[in-house]
Amino acid sequence: MMLLATMPARAAEITITQASIEPSAEGHRLSLAYSFELNRGLEDALTRGVPLYFTTEVQITRRRWYWFDETNVSATRTVRISYNVLTRQYHTAISGQLQQSFSNLEDAMALIRRPPRWIIADSDTLKSGDIYNVGVRMRLDVAQLPKPFQVNALNNSDWRLSSDWIEFTYKPE
Repeated sequence: MMLLATMPARAAEITITQASIEPSAEGHRLSLAYSFELNRGLEDALTRGVPLYFTTEVQITRRRWYWFDETNVSATRTVRISYNVLTRQYHTAISGQLQQSFSNLEDAMALIRRPPRWIIADSDTLKSGDIYNVGVRMRLDVAQLPKPFQVNALNNSDWRLSSDWIEFTYKPE
């Protein structure tokens, strides 16, 4: 029992299980899938009416031999999940575009874990044949929480939910 008390608390992790870019007529679409669970503290805050914001960041760069890497695309998308105590429904919203209601938390989290593909760059932004480095990460965005929760998030590891940057290459055809 004493051994468990001395172990350092580890922040919860988000794992990116799938990330790819697909060309389309509208532009380049990013497809992602995550694996994570809300810890008890986050789930309690959510059921008490505190909305949670998950932000996905994407950076696409191209290496240059003569200077720093060129940043071609830098995009973010935020997914908000909230709970309405009166209707007993979970609501998700993706950057003001897609809004859905769910009767249970697991269905609402499925939308966050497997968000719809989104266009991160126009068709003419990335040059055909060039090789680009793509970096992606997801995190719980504590800056969008109400102020009292922002202070708590700084001192509590339950509120530090994020993934590492994953990188892969993409060559538009």
